[in-house]
Amino acid sequence: GPIHMFLFIVFWVFTALPFITGNIGNLFGMPESDGKVLQRSKRGWMWNQFFLLEEYTGNDHQYVGKLHSNADKGDGTVKYVLTGDGAGSLFLIDEKSGDIHATKRLDREEKAMYTLHAKVVDRTTNTELEPDTEFNIKIHDINDNAPRFEKEVYYASVPEMSEVGTSVVTVTATDADDQTYGNSAKLVYSILQGQPYFSVDSENGTIKTALPGMDREVKEHYQVVIQAKDMAGQMGGLSGTTTVSITLSDVNDSPPRFANLTTVESTEIGGAIGRIKADDPDVGHNAEMEYSIVGGHDTFNIITDQATQEGVIIIKEALDYESKRDYEFRVEVKNTYLDARFIHGVQFKDYATVKVTVDDVDEPPVFTRNPYIIEVHEDTAAGSFVGVVLARDPDADNKPVKYCFCD
Repeated sequence: GPIHMFLFIVFWVFTALPFITGNIGNLFGMPESDGKVLQRSKRGWMWNQFFLLEEYTGNDHQYVGKLHSNADKGDGTVKYVLTGDGAGSLFLIDEKSGDIHATKRLDREEKAMYTLHAKVVDRTTNTELEPDTEFNIKIHDINDNAPRFEKEVYYASVPEMSEVGTSVVTVTATDADDQTYGNSAKLVYSILQGQPYFSVDSENGTIKTALPGMDREVKEHYQVVIQAKDMAGQMGGLSGTTTVSITLSDVNDSPPRFANLTTVESTEIGGAIGRIKADDPDVGHNAEMEYSIVGGHDTFNIITDQATQEGVIIIKEALDYESKRDYEFRVEVKNTYLDARFIHGVQFKDYATVKVTVDDVDEPPVFTRNPYIIEVHEDTAAGSFVGVVLARDPDADNKPVKYCFCD
């Protein structure tokens, strides 16, 4: 019968990896899933895949493996021919021995696998002794890429007074190394700066609150530094970091408070006579407040200036120094919006006593009659007494009144 030739690939691999045998079972008549047994192929590869370590640092060409056919009797009559990805440039074959070498350093992240074809021909007649057959050179990963975060700085916020374990933000890094082999791309997250206020989930990079009762009015901004380390966090792994700027957002946990009693003096009748202000360390709508006079008042009213959050005292009726010089009433201030979590046991209102002192205005003298009617005979001598006019000063201290004829 005809002589069957077989071409073999011999592997020399520098790492302790198992060889992948491709379709070896089919080549040598092993049963398939349907129970049929395939006949042994006339020709085929012993192995159909090479492994080659990336980033080779040696001075010589890196040895890949060896092709060998049983048609090769060692007498130089057989020639090995290599075609496909990088053949003749990146990968060279010794046409006599079948040895394959890589000519330069390979980067798995640039290209992870090369597909090549090999055949065996008679050196003299160029007749094919083995047909063109495909095999792969797979680049084996080393840990040559550090984890990288998408941004150098992330910005996030979380409400103040949040419970411990409240999620703030998730920051994840990527690693260009092989995700499917070894730990080169297995990342572990840790917090380098930001404790004891925050923590990070070591597996997914989720930042959480770690301290109860964080008060925005005490400290509002935090800088947190997160590290991602490959090799499952083991010593010798590569790492990358990012900064997360976290702001505590405000909740209404602070009631308004008057600093002290406020005294205002009347300036003009019919308008605002003064302003009072309560302090609330919250911000935004959590600091909005409303003023009112306890029990109301006949003479005064108070309204809230929404722009300044001040209470504006308004005169409802004219003030008279001579009738009543001093007024005193209580003003209440309270938040417009309340947070149910904080109202228990805390009065979200405050009170202040307001004293109004009416200033004395220098009022003009008032004649007892207006007009006076005095009759004088036409022949009355000059300097004669003709009558009396009387004016009084309405001010409380009854200042002396002077009389004159005015032009």
